[in-house]
Amino acid sequence: MNPTRFALPLLLTAFSLVRAAEPAKPNILLILADDVGYSDLACYGSEIATPNLDSLAAGGLRIAQFYNSARCSPTRASILTGLNPHQAGFPNLGGRWATNCVTLPEVLKSAGYRTTMVGKWHLGGINAPPTRHGFDEFYGMLGGFNSCWQENPFYTRWPQDRTKRVYAPGHFYSTDVFADYAIDFIGDGKSRQPWFQYLAFNAAHFPLGAPEADIEKYEAMYFAKGWDAIRDERLARQEKMGLLPKDTLLPPRTINPANKANSQTGWADKQTPAWSSLPEDRRRDLARRMAVYAAMIDHMDQAIGRVVAHLKATKQFDNTVIFFLSDNGACAEWDPFGFDGKSGPNNILHTGADLKNVGGPNSYVSYGSGWANACNTPFKYYKHFSHEGGVRTPFIVHWPAGLKAKGMAPGPGYITDFMPTICELAGATYPKQRGLAAIQPEEGISLLPAMNGQPLPARRIFIEHEGNRSVRDGDWKLVARHGEPWELYNLAADPTEMNDLAAKAPARVKTLEAAYAEWETRCGVKERPVRGKMKKTNINQASSAVDD
Repeated sequence: MNPTRFALPLLLTAFSLVRAAEPAKPNILLILADDVGYSDLACYGSEIATPNLDSLAAGGLRIAQFYNSARCSPTRASILTGLNPHQAGFPNLGGRWATNCVTLPEVLKSAGYRTTMVGKWHLGGINAPPTRHGFDEFYGMLGGFNSCWQENPFYTRWPQDRTKRVYAPGHFYSTDVFADYAIDFIGDGKSRQPWFQYLAFNAAHFPLGAPEADIEKYEAMYFAKGWDAIRDERLARQEKMGLLPKDTLLPPRTINPANKANSQTGWADKQTPAWSSLPEDRRRDLARRMAVYAAMIDHMDQAIGRVVAHLKATKQFDNTVIFFLSDNGACAEWDPFGFDGKSGPNNILHTGADLKNVGGPNSYVSYGSGWANACNTPFKYYKHFSHEGGVRTPFIVHWPAGLKAKGMAPGPGYITDFMPTICELAGATYPKQRGLAAIQPEEGISLLPAMNGQPLPARRIFIEHEGNRSVRDGDWKLVARHGEPWELYNLAADPTEMNDLAAKAPARVKTLEAAYAEWETRCGVKERPVRGKMKKTNINQASSAVDD
C-alpha cells in the first residue's frame, strides 16, 4: 500500500478545515448623517422616533464623547483619509484633494474589499467623483445640499455608464432612494468578497423636506412644547441613560453668535427668545419647521431599518460592522426663526394653509438657531463652532460577530480614528509609501480597545474650522471662537462648558496653546487677515474652489 496515496487527501482536508475555521473579514457599513445634533436620536435623549438606530445602540456600543470637525466637507475628508481636514485639503467647504493622501476605499481595495458609496460626497464635485478615489460604485450627489425631492440634475450615478433606477414622477425622495441603492450595492451576500459601504445621507440638511405622514407625527407636539421644554426633557433622558452626569447644568438659551460671526443676518437680539414669549403664528411656523426636521431623521431611521433588514435576510448582518455618526452639530443658520429660499437673512412667516407647503417639494426652509440649540442639548453653539455643540456627535458601533463591549463607553474618539480602526478590522495596511512623509497618518487611533471593553489610549484631539479652534486633552478642553480669547473647561466637572477656568489656570492654557500652535504648523494651517484680525486657512489646499 502506498501511504502517500492517502496522506495528500488527508492533508488537503485538514487544510480546508483550518481555512474554514478562519473568521471571514467583516463587511463594513459606515453611515453618516448630515447636520444631525447630539441629542437627535432617541438613544441620545430625543423624542424623535429612531427605533432602528436605537436597536443598533442597544445591541452595540455608544461612545458618549465622539467628535467631528464642525462642518460637512472637513469631516468627510477626515473620515475617508484618517488625516486632519487641512492635511487632506478640505479645511472649509472649498478644497481639493491633497496629492499625498490615500482614502479608506483605496486601502480596503488592496485588502480585497469591494467598495461602494451612496449619498452626499461634497469633496470635489465632478472633477473628483468618488470613483476616482477608490469607490467601485457610486450613486448620490456630488455637491453639498439639494432638494430631497428632485433627482435631476442633483443626483448622479458613477461610473457614468451604469444604469440608473427609474422613479415615477412624484416618487423620488432621496432618503428612500439612497436605501434602494445601498441595498443594490450590498448584494445578496453570496459572494465571499467582503465589502465596504459608505452610506452618507443628506438628512437632515436644509432645505428641509419630508413626507407629510412623518411630519404629522411631530407638528402638534412641537407647537405645544416648544424648544424650552424639549431641551429640559432631552437632558433629563440623557442623565437617566448615563450620557451626561446627574445635575448637568443646562446653559441658558444659547447666545446667538450671528451678531458677531455672521454679516448675513440682521438678527440683533443676543439670545434666543423664550418659546412662550412668541406669538402663536410664529410658534406654529417654527413648530412646522422642526416637525419637518424631525421627520427627516425619522425617515432616515426607516431607511436604515430597510438596509438592516436586507443584511439580516441575506445572512450578512452578524459579520457586518455598522458605524453611525453625524458630520457636525445641528445647523443654526442664521437666527432663531430660520431662513427661506436660500441661506441668509430671508425669513417668511408661514401661516394658515401655507404651513402645509413647508417641507414639501416646492419649499426651501431651515429651522433656525432656536431649534438647533435644542437639537444639540445640552451643549452650547452649533455647526461651524468648536464648542461641544458644534463638534460632539452621537456615535454607534454594532457588530454581533466581533463586538465585545456593549452599552456605553466614554471615549473620547475622533473622526480620524476611522482609518486605523477599519484597517485593523479589515487586516489592511496603510500605504505609507504614498509620499506621506510630511503628513503623519497617526493622527487617529484604533477604536478596537473601546470595542473590546478597554479604555482608549490618552492623546490630544485638535479641531479648527473658520478660526474656531479647540484642544481636548484628557478631561481638559481649550476652546475659542474666531478672533476671541481662549476658554478653558474641565469637561468631567463641567460638560456643558459653563465655567471658564482660563484665568485660574494660566499655566495649563499656555501649555495647551503651545500644543495647538505646534499642531497648527504641522498640519499646514496658516494665518490670513480678516476683519482686522487673523483667521486660519490651509497651505496644503491646492485650490480655493468652492464646492457647495
